[in-house]
Amino acid sequence: MQKFLKILYRIVLVLISIMILAIAGLYVTGNRYIIPAVRSTYMKGYTTANIDDHPYFKNQVIKAGQPQSWPRHESYNHIQLTDTLRKELEDFRSIGFAFFKDGKILYEEYWDGYSVQSLTNSFSMAKTVTTMLIGKAIEQGYIKSLDQPITDFLPEFLHDPFGKLCTIGNLSSMRSGFDWTEDYKSPFNPTTEAYYGDDIERMLLKRKFSERPGGHFRYCSADTQLLAIILKRATGKSLAVYLTEEFWTPLGMEHDALWSLSGGLEKSFCCINSNVRDFAKLGQLLLQKGNWNGRQLLDTAFVEQMIMADIAAFNPGEPRKYGYSVWIDDLHQPAFYAFLGHLGQRIIIVPEENVVIVRLGKEADQRPLGRGHLDTDTYYFVDEVIKIIKTL
Repeated sequence: MQKFLKILYRIVLVLISIMILAIAGLYVTGNRYIIPAVRSTYMKGYTTANIDDHPYFKNQVIKAGQPQSWPRHESYNHIQLTDTLRKELEDFRSIGFAFFKDGKILYEEYWDGYSVQSLTNSFSMAKTVTTMLIGKAIEQGYIKSLDQPITDFLPEFLHDPFGKLCTIGNLSSMRSGFDWTEDYKSPFNPTTEAYYGDDIERMLLKRKFSERPGGHFRYCSADTQLLAIILKRATGKSLAVYLTEEFWTPLGMEHDALWSLSGGLEKSFCCINSNVRDFAKLGQLLLQKGNWNGRQLLDTAFVEQMIMADIAAFNPGEPRKYGYSVWIDDLHQPAFYAFLGHLGQRIIIVPEENVVIVRLGKEADQRPLGRGHLDTDTYYFVDEVIKIIKTL
């Protein structure tokens, strides 16, 4: 028995030594962000970021003011989801789903213990919100236009041959040419470092541009994060405070939200934590071309610019799927545009039907659909919700 204990003791010492060396190696190589990544994902049974991870980060509060509840449609929750839609929602672990018609909530449902108060991660839906803030900053004179060079706010790129040519609009439309790898699975890539690292501003400003800006669309989370730095420098305010003042409070959001931070800067490429009803108001604001209860919160012309794809961003014959931080399918019947986020976070706007659809959940449907150029589930949500509305 004593011999066995000695062997076990040696094994434990070796394992501890290996762990210490591994951790030291992460620090020495500049990859210490792997530690919080492992703690909040793999040790919790996930293989990627999850919708409930905001407690692992510092957060800035986005404050609600006087709540304005959604008016209820006369058929509110007196309708049935189609079997196809319910299967889609439940198969891919939805936690909240709602749709709104003519500015009124028509249907909502929650699963797995989540509710109307639950705060979950928007992921990349925050990109659209960030460009909305850019639009407001242009309107208020903090920024001249989407054509303004980024070096007016980011002089760090003045000597970058491509960076000095980049405009704010290039960042918003994902045509910057910034050197970046978009990857949500591998721990050793800049997207993971941006998400779990402790100083995202320093990380981004030491990188370079690898291509001439203004070329074809290439999805890049760093583009939106650079917009966050620009917004903070231009307005002198944190993004959470600016969002509170210009949209969250005026829209009468029902709950405070949280925006996760890295080194004191909001992670604008991902992490607004809110709920179904309040996310829906952001979609409704775009549907109403920036107007809310008679007050123009966002310039109509800017909204129209956001939801219109630039033909130069795509190859001939390729679907024009992205505007200024908005995903678009103008070939679908009915046409729609959307805020889209990792793991199937969705705010979908269907102008022809005056409809907003919100889905939050833990998994996205990535099966090939055979039609359309956006995520599979967006088509189920649009098609099935429109079927339901047509029966009213």
